[in-house]
This record gives sequence, C-alpha cells and structure tokens, in this order.
Amino acid sequence: MPTPRYDPLSRALHWLTAIAVTVAFILGPGGFGRMMRKGIDPATRLDIVWHESLGLLVLALTLLRLLWLALRPDKPRFEMAAWMQGLSKLTHITLWALMLALPVTALLALGSEHHPLTLLGGVRVDEFPWIAGSRLGEAADWGDVHEVLGDALMWLAGLHVLAALYHHVVRRDGVLAAMLPWQTRR
Repeated sequence: MPTPRYDPLSRALHWLTAIAVTVAFILGPGGFGRMMRKGIDPATRLDIVWHESLGLLVLALTLLRLLWLALRPDKPRFEMAAWMQGLSKLTHITLWALMLALPVTALLALGSEHHPLTLLGGVRVDEFPWIAGSRLGEAADWGDVHEVLGDALMWLAGLHVLAALYHHVVRRDGVLAAMLPWQTRR
C-alpha cells in the first residue's frame, strides 16, 4: 500500500528549496551588471550577497534532492488522468532543470563579465579564469539568460502552486497534503 505522504526529508528539502528560490528571486538585483560597471562593490549590497548565497544554496539543495530522489522510500501515488500525470512529470523535470541551470548561468554571467561572487560570511571569489574569455563565457549574455530563466522558474513555480491548490480544493485527492510539512485531515 503506497504511503499517503512524502517522507519527512523530501518535504523538508522541498520547502527549503521553495523558500530559498522565492527569496533569491525577490532579492535578485535588477541591473546587476550596470551597477558593477559603475564600480559598485557587490559586497556592499546585502541584496546581492543574499541573492548569490541563496542561489548556491538552491544548487546544493537541488543536488541533494536529486540524490535523495534516487534513494528515498517510495513516493505517494495518486489516481489522475494520464495527461495530468504527464504534465506533472514535465513540470517537475523542467523545475529541476531550471534549478540546476540558474546557478550555472549566474556563474557564467559573473565570470564572463568579470564580476566577483560574493557570499555571506565575507566569502568572495573575484575571478573565474576558466569562464572569462572562454567560448562558453562569450556564447551568450549570461546575465540576460539568467534573468529569463529566473522569470521562467517563478512562472512555472506559480503554476505548480495553482495545480497543488486545484488538487486540494477541487479534486480533494491529497496531492497537496502529501507534501505539506504538517499533517492535514482529508
């Protein structure tokens, strides 16, 4: 008999990731490249330091979640139409891909534009010589790519939330309750 809820570690990692992504998006400094070109030190901007720190946290959580995905106990299964299952799978794969791509494009943007990575605790990486001047570094405006992917992630996450609410309010099938950090009555 399948379990009605995700295991505690899956739930914790899901919600930590959701919070980190949301806060990183909110703190994402618009015009980051322009600020750096004007000589603003990113270490003096708490929004940048938090954005970059949370971005790396999202990468670490995503890698941990992917590892746990391969090892975790069986996930809950819910009866739904094949098209819903397919759309759910596509949405989740795209969310995973975006959560991996965003930190990578951020590092490419920093390296190709010669900006430092600034993190909480005063950690700073001033140069990325393997990116600066490389074909990959020059293949795109990685800051723009990062921004577009960040917007796409938030739109898709919003649709993910709407789908969860649809399952909870309309279908009443336990999909949302299976991932909530607290126990709910069905």
